[in-house]
Amino acid sequence: MSVLTIKNVSKRFPGTLALNNVSTTFESGKVNALIGKNGSGKSTLVKIINGAHTATSGEIYLDDEKIEFNHPDEAIEKGIATVYQELSLIPGMSVAENLLLGRFPMKGRFIDWEKTYDTAKKMLDDICIDIDPKEKIYNLSMWQCQMIEIAKAMSTNPKVILLDEPTSSLSRTETETLFRLIRELKKKDVIIIYITHRLQELWEVADTCTVLRDGILVGKVEMKDTSRKQLLDMMFGEVEVQRRPEDLLHENEIILSVRNLSVGKKVKNVTFDLYKGEILGIAGMLGSGRTELLRAIFGIDEYDEGEIILDGKKIENPTPHKMKQKGMGLTPEDRKNEGLIQTASIKSNLCVASLKRISKGMFIDRELENEFVSNQVERLDIKCGDVNNLVSSLSGGNQQKVVVGNWLNNRPRIMLFDEPSRGIDVNAKQQIFKIMWELSRQGISSIVVSSELEELLEVCHRIIVMCYGRIIDEVIPEETTIEGLYSICMGGE
Repeated sequence: MSVLTIKNVSKRFPGTLALNNVSTTFESGKVNALIGKNGSGKSTLVKIINGAHTATSGEIYLDDEKIEFNHPDEAIEKGIATVYQELSLIPGMSVAENLLLGRFPMKGRFIDWEKTYDTAKKMLDDICIDIDPKEKIYNLSMWQCQMIEIAKAMSTNPKVILLDEPTSSLSRTETETLFRLIRELKKKDVIIIYITHRLQELWEVADTCTVLRDGILVGKVEMKDTSRKQLLDMMFGEVEVQRRPEDLLHENEIILSVRNLSVGKKVKNVTFDLYKGEILGIAGMLGSGRTELLRAIFGIDEYDEGEIILDGKKIENPTPHKMKQKGMGLTPEDRKNEGLIQTASIKSNLCVASLKRISKGMFIDRELENEFVSNQVERLDIKCGDVNNLVSSLSGGNQQKVVVGNWLNNRPRIMLFDEPSRGIDVNAKQQIFKIMWELSRQGISSIVVSSELEELLEVCHRIIVMCYGRIIDEVIPEETTIEGLYSICMGGE
């Protein structure tokens, strides 16, 4: 049996102690789950193991050998492979080309294609996956791509394989197929470390579970001896959730109705109403369909079935341009690439959505533009030396405020917030929440998606819970605990 030993490992970033003296072990022949809420330190520990980060202090041993990496390539050479949730496959290439990229069998100066396809077929057979090695990646399903990533990792004969949220984009049937593969890997004397937010999976696939909270090791348990409540207690401890102001009430007027909306396999038959001035939260684990739902409502992605009704009128073939005209705004999950123009100024980014409002014919009214910019800088307390500086010069929290301010300049009636507090500090989060509350007081409605369930309990009037693309429950924050909400998200009661 092989053992990966973590001994007194700490990792300090500027202003943050991400890991604090963590010691634990991961054994071969088992599926070793590693869990914790966002910010618990599990991603940092994984990155130290696979060489993406170096520890500030502490040691790691693989069996009896101390290992230290300055680069992920060094970890791969030592037999540590990582399968990330973001796939690294090249869509225009075949399965075989992706599996053997950089190490093709050669015949003289040319690639031996016959041997390439035979080798790829054997790699797939070794993990009992029936996929044509000549098939192009873009023709494959998400779960098939995930299997190819695992086959690619296993082809290096790893001693340790790290599976980072491998089921986040998979359906239930596809997840079960992946679990069968993982159970086969257990027989190969590989140390399997399994990171997931979907706690309900652990009793199906994991043997042990290591729990981190706020950078500290809470404990390691055997799954067969552990209840759901025990795991939740380990993850959250004594959590005091702040609540929204008591005087923050919404009206009874329905402003938006979504009826039987379906988007491929991601969103299935979703129905809900949004009231004027309401802050509606959407909770769920990664892959539950939350982001896809917002994208469909805003017209980014086409939906297969259903209706979107705004002010009692059905919206035909919604597009982002049309929804913007109807008074809707979206702050996307990936603010840097989708919410901002990084090569443009703070000033320009604050006025993208409101260009028509500040234009006279073909020209921008500079006086009105300056008024729009100064209003949002003051209102949102955007910390910037000069609004003509690049938006990329701002901190994450201030960049997020620019995304919000851009839409507020267009005078929206509905705001869609996708992970609004991701990557920003505690003070910036509170400021974003106060903005939502202020919008609510003005009668502006919001839909908020967040992986931080405590935030939804703090900021929202009502929360709907999604699982595998469906709404499975609805809760009122005042009547719900963080453990209770997490349990529902896991598919529990």
